[in-house]
Amino acid sequence: MATRSKQKEARKIFVLDTSVILFDHQAFTNFHEHDIAIPITVLEELDLFKKGNDTVNYEARQFIRKMDFITDGKDLNDWIELSNDGPSKLRIIMHPQSPLEPDAVRIFGDQKNDHQILNATTFLKMENPKRKVILVSKDMNLRIKARSLGLHAEDYETGKIKDVEGLYRGIMEADWTDSKLIEQFHSSRSIPYEEIVKHEPYSNQFVLIKNNEKSALAFYHKASKTLNKIEKITAYGIKPKNAEQTFAMHALFNPEIKLITIQGVAGTGKTLLALASALAQRAEYRQIYLARPIVPLNNKDIGFLPGDAQQKINPYMEPLWDNLKLIQGQFKETSKDAQRIKELLQAEKLVVTPLAYIRGRSLANILFIVDEAQNLTPLEVKTIITRAGEGTKIVFTGDIYQIDTPYLDAQSNGLSYLIDRFKNQELYAHITLEKGERSDLANLANRLL
Repeated sequence: MATRSKQKEARKIFVLDTSVILFDHQAFTNFHEHDIAIPITVLEELDLFKKGNDTVNYEARQFIRKMDFITDGKDLNDWIELSNDGPSKLRIIMHPQSPLEPDAVRIFGDQKNDHQILNATTFLKMENPKRKVILVSKDMNLRIKARSLGLHAEDYETGKIKDVEGLYRGIMEADWTDSKLIEQFHSSRSIPYEEIVKHEPYSNQFVLIKNNEKSALAFYHKASKTLNKIEKITAYGIKPKNAEQTFAMHALFNPEIKLITIQGVAGTGKTLLALASALAQRAEYRQIYLARPIVPLNNKDIGFLPGDAQQKINPYMEPLWDNLKLIQGQFKETSKDAQRIKELLQAEKLVVTPLAYIRGRSLANILFIVDEAQNLTPLEVKTIITRAGEGTKIVFTGDIYQIDTPYLDAQSNGLSYLIDRFKNQELYAHITLEKGERSDLANLANRLL
């Protein structure tokens, strides 16, 4: 009996905030033997999100459906068993009526939903003095408020990358002291990896082979276990300016690679390289989609912008159009290459659009470039990739340190998650671009600011 009592006391109660459910509607299943509490305020907030085509709307709808199924015929004031094969239970917490200490509404001075969620957590803590009650939220400010009230608060950790600084870069360097071997590699174009590096590289990992006199660029072909030579590729007038860009261009043109991530700070050429390579390979695909998620400025919805739907989204698409104009600028306006881009746009073979507008479209034989992918959740990235049909190639570009959405960070965004989970897959390649090529001023700003 004593052992059972200790086990019961060891079980924690996790209170889930709205931000967690909008991030992952199945979050309540990831706390194993512990109990889950959902404040009624969270359900009220989710009701505001259930209509729409964005991922958060999908998450809200899915969670509401699951709650309807789980609570059907049950008393919501009691703990409900989540499954027959585990001890976890779930409870909906109504607005506390009894006096609370501390009372977040009184302390912070208003009836904000966040404060009601804090009070629900305080109520559970008072009701269960022998159990640890933890508020789980993606909202940093709410976590800070909770701690100011003496409450335990944590981020939702599922899917987070623990070591961002150690995130896979896609490149390794090898010092090769024998210049004759480098010459041999240049002529043979392929060499067993054991002659260059001690440990087997990841599939499609890029290798910078160098010594004091000569160097060579290679990538690891896992099937043959060889390092194969890479040559510079020019795509629609765009030439790689450094080894990193040469690696990226090789992956973009490699037909065996179906999924690519390109990570780097502003000005490293991520989107430009992807778009130029897409234009150069236009005949290989039915359509080219260049898309990015809409992240409203200053937390305002795009509805506040003037004009029709197309005019509202134009400000968010301008960076994509800028890259396209830069490529067009390589040619005279009357040239065949410049005219071909206009024809691709008019025929909708090249489509520049918000990511949400792609939903529901067929992704067979598509070259799909997703810009600013660091603003996607892991589930959004999964949704995009799992819809890829035959002949489709997907490219995600972004900077994991430039997050524009309030509930994501370098550890939890979809781009970081994808890079970490897909390394060493034969259909996948990643490259981290570190050297800026936009201008000396842009490089200086990235370094100093």
